[in-house]
Amino acid sequence: MTGSNQNRGQARIGRMAFLMGGCAAISLISAGAAAAQTAPAATPQDESTQLDEVVVTGGSYQRSLEQAIDIKRENVGFSDAIVATDVANFPEQNLAEALQRIPGVTIERNRGLGGRVSVRGLPAEFTFVSINDLATASGSGGREVELDIFASEVIQQVVVQKSPRASDEEGGIAGTVDISTARPFDYRERQLVSSVEGSHNSISDEIDPKVSFLASDTWGKFGALISFSTAQRSNRTDSNSGINFRPMSRFLASSTGARGTQALAVLARDAGIIIPAADRNNTAITNRIIFQDKVGDRIYMNEQDQWGGTLSLQYRPSSTLSLTFDAMLGGYETTEDEYDAAAYSASSRSTLETIHSYDATTLADQGIIVLRDVSYTATQHEMLSKERINETDYSQFAGTLEWSGDSWELNAMVGYSGAEKTLDSSNLKHVAYAPSRTRWTANGGETIPSATSGGFDMYSSFDRYLFEAYETTLEHITDDKYAAQVDFTQHFALDVFPALTSVQVGLRYTDRNKERQYGALNIQGPAAGSTAWLNTRRLSDSTLTRSDDLAPGGAYTIRDLAWSQVSNDYARRTFRYAGFSTPFNVGDYYEVSEEVLGAYAMANLDFDLGPVPVSVNAGVRYVDTSITSSGYHQIQTPTGGTTYTPTPVSSDGAYDKLLPSLNFTAELTDSIVFRGAASETLIRPALTDLAYKRTANWGSFRFTDGNPNLKPTYAKQWEVGLEKYLPEGGLLAVSYFSKTIEGVVRQALTGTVQDVTVYNANGTVNGIFDFDVYSPINEPGSYDVSGVELVAVVPFGMFYAPLDGFGINANYTMLDSSLTGSSTLGIPTPPIGLADNTYNVTLFYENDRFQGRVSYNYKDAYVEGIGYEMYPITRDGYGQTDVSFSYNLTDNVQLNLEAINLTDERTTGYTMDPSFPVMDEMSGRRVTFGMRMDF
Repeated sequence: MTGSNQNRGQARIGRMAFLMGGCAAISLISAGAAAAQTAPAATPQDESTQLDEVVVTGGSYQRSLEQAIDIKRENVGFSDAIVATDVANFPEQNLAEALQRIPGVTIERNRGLGGRVSVRGLPAEFTFVSINDLATASGSGGREVELDIFASEVIQQVVVQKSPRASDEEGGIAGTVDISTARPFDYRERQLVSSVEGSHNSISDEIDPKVSFLASDTWGKFGALISFSTAQRSNRTDSNSGINFRPMSRFLASSTGARGTQALAVLARDAGIIIPAADRNNTAITNRIIFQDKVGDRIYMNEQDQWGGTLSLQYRPSSTLSLTFDAMLGGYETTEDEYDAAAYSASSRSTLETIHSYDATTLADQGIIVLRDVSYTATQHEMLSKERINETDYSQFAGTLEWSGDSWELNAMVGYSGAEKTLDSSNLKHVAYAPSRTRWTANGGETIPSATSGGFDMYSSFDRYLFEAYETTLEHITDDKYAAQVDFTQHFALDVFPALTSVQVGLRYTDRNKERQYGALNIQGPAAGSTAWLNTRRLSDSTLTRSDDLAPGGAYTIRDLAWSQVSNDYARRTFRYAGFSTPFNVGDYYEVSEEVLGAYAMANLDFDLGPVPVSVNAGVRYVDTSITSSGYHQIQTPTGGTTYTPTPVSSDGAYDKLLPSLNFTAELTDSIVFRGAASETLIRPALTDLAYKRTANWGSFRFTDGNPNLKPTYAKQWEVGLEKYLPEGGLLAVSYFSKTIEGVVRQALTGTVQDVTVYNANGTVNGIFDFDVYSPINEPGSYDVSGVELVAVVPFGMFYAPLDGFGINANYTMLDSSLTGSSTLGIPTPPIGLADNTYNVTLFYENDRFQGRVSYNYKDAYVEGIGYEMYPITRDGYGQTDVSFSYNLTDNVQLNLEAINLTDERTTGYTMDPSFPVMDEMSGRRVTFGMRMDF
């Protein structure tokens, strides 16, 4: 079945989030099946390669490690794997969190939830993800698959391919994550599995249910598998954050007039910093004098409803022919409430009043002076009630053919994946301007009343806050992808060339289309066009809710603080007048279409070098890509106004590339394998970067354009490794890898638009500014990344019999990079998202009835962004302890007790130095009790 009959409305059927709650726990992949799956071209399984029959309560974690190691050994390239039971034996909130157990894989967390996947510490954008050999559509603006909306139970097997082969759809600079789901002929017998669980979050104090089932059976030549899962999840996060650097150019620009003049005087008087009036616009000077932009105390409440299902139909008339139809449907809806009491020091009305403390030493090497403790003349105090509703629907359909003869194999696939996402956001904003004092604290920041007359307690003076706007935005994204592929393998037994065992050729075509609509509208009165509430309605005129009651869980946990705000439920009912809707703006529309034709050829060779058996896979892949991006462009009318072109304006881009690859193994002994690889690979630019459009950031005084002529980021890479396979499924492995990466996509200053008028939300003029224009470009030159990866899977019973059942599974990745960051001030910084050190350690014990695991995973500090393109913002290193215990009540019933973030770790970060924190965040621990049943 192709996706050609699926319209965009049908693409709504969901990001298969949460299917198969029982699937992960039911059956394991045997070593024989693992070998079959990793052969150059898989053939339909016969009875000798079917999966072992293992009931839900019989799943062994140690056995799952053995199977993953079997997959690693049979693969000619560098890879690591995880199988279903391995996932079932750990507490995970989604698919992303399940993958962090794989050597070299870490995840990025956002308010306590695992999100994007990073391989070997490299940025998440460098990882390519496919499900059932189909690169799935994404509702995001990038290429990454949004794994946080998938349940971990979707997994039957995951292989992270770290050295590309020519047959791979894309190589991924960091690696390729290949996810497989279950099919009916994976099991020898009928499977009826269900599970139920409840999870408790320590901050929200909510208990969230999850129910799932899987049914699979075969009838002679036919087989069917169906699964379904539905779940709710509530995560609360408390955060003192938003404490970023702001350059003094904000106050000293010429358009600020008297405010700039006063700032110059205060700098000279209180800090001895003398800036001649002629240099007030010299950003080389003013951007190195820093004050605190904003401080916010925030409560986030994220509530999710998830459902999903899978269907797999197989027809196997013989061991040489198999036809399969796979479908995944799902829906994911999340509502996030954010209640923010914030103080914006850099308001358009304000300037410096008194500098109480400044720091000229911590960042002296960069020539930066930081004003640590400052009173301001007119801080913009804000009470913000924000609501973000995300509805994502996803569908994926694929039909596959596996057909083999005596010496040949033919595999074919046609597929479709589609995602449809709607983001409905609002921000109820009440503002009070008054003098205040803002300063850094040990873990974040705080705002207190200044000594000036007119200062007030921002957390309790509700009459001082005036309504400014109820800001709404609406975004709708459709993302459709069609794919077709055919592979043919010819096996050989040639007397003239006995080393050549097979040649494989293939062709793949993909067609992807992404369309985005966006609109924004501010409500300032009880009817369309009304401004009756503007600067007249007070915060105290609304029904207020104490912060202890705004979200489940009670008091704010970051510090001893309480305040009151308008709840989002009250805001939606009160401020959205009858008939209100957020209109789409044609200026924010874009559509990106991409067609890729790929062809490859590769050969497999097996021969002996003396006593050493050697296997080689060598090939080349050719990709030809064409891109069309369109959007409405702003034009000037004859009367001096502006409008948009009546139809979208298009721009085309194209590129092609030849990508060679080589992988080989040499079995030095029965238990020692030497492995090597070399290749050239690519990762394509994000679709939002290709979009032919312009967006404005009024607060940062900049425009951002898309660039349809972007080329991919390329990498030339090689790797060597040594692996020692131990008895009872143990492994010791070490590898060294090196990558030369070129064409990294970065935002660059490409122009300037002069004399742009910027307005405040209340309609008054903020000022007239020159706007910088930034566009994504392929950075000239290249940089090197190298690293070492260590893996140890050691069952202790092989050394000392009384320790049978105990063991350790550990991995460590260390990186070194020559890249310096993109700071416009020339501040050295590593690539965004790159962590120097990552590791996972799991201690486990199991017997016939009981299994227990304690796992610790750690990702070193990494740069998560560059503030104002100048100041690197670092996420602190983060380690988390998870535990899981299970007990088999009977042969068919298993009880599970699991905990995520058992030690309740905080998430923190800083700008340039830990003494300038930007975030102190707690998301709590999550404890789950569940039961799995095999009928």
